[in-house]
Amino acid sequence: MPLYECVFIARNDVTQQQVETIAEQMAGVLTEGGGDVRKREYWGLRGLAYRIKKNRKGHYMLLGVDAPPAAMQEVERQLGLNEDVLRSLTIRVEAIEEGPSAILAKRADDRERERGFRGPRPPGRFSSGRGGGRERGDDREEFRARPRDELDHHGGEE
Repeated sequence: MPLYECVFIARNDVTQQQVETIAEQMAGVLTEGGGDVRKREYWGLRGLAYRIKKNRKGHYMLLGVDAPPAAMQEVERQLGLNEDVLRSLTIRVEAIEEGPSAILAKRADDRERERGFRGPRPPGRFSSGRGGGRERGDDREEFRARPRDELDHHGGEE
């Protein structure tokens, strides 16, 4: 049987449980048609690139499906009729990936980057303290405000 990946976007005012229920309904349609869902991933509530039916966000769900074409057409039809589903896209694939999808892998990397070790600091031009970099042998003058009388005194001599 051919393999498919189906992603659908549900309205943002439904709950995650209702999105799971829609996925369960689609799995039921597939089993009746002789197929099965091999992979299911909830990608969370994500922002849309543009408004769809007055929604700015949507719940994303990925289904990895092994089913005959007739069963997949019925799933697409059911998703189109469901009022809670904003958009759906089904593509035929050669193999269903076993690990997490690119979306979930990126999210895990982002979480790790936010709270984890950031690595050693690269050598920079500026040191962390005050002093204008004089610790490293830099003899440039540090710029700061001078008193007015000092400015007047030096202004006429040069």
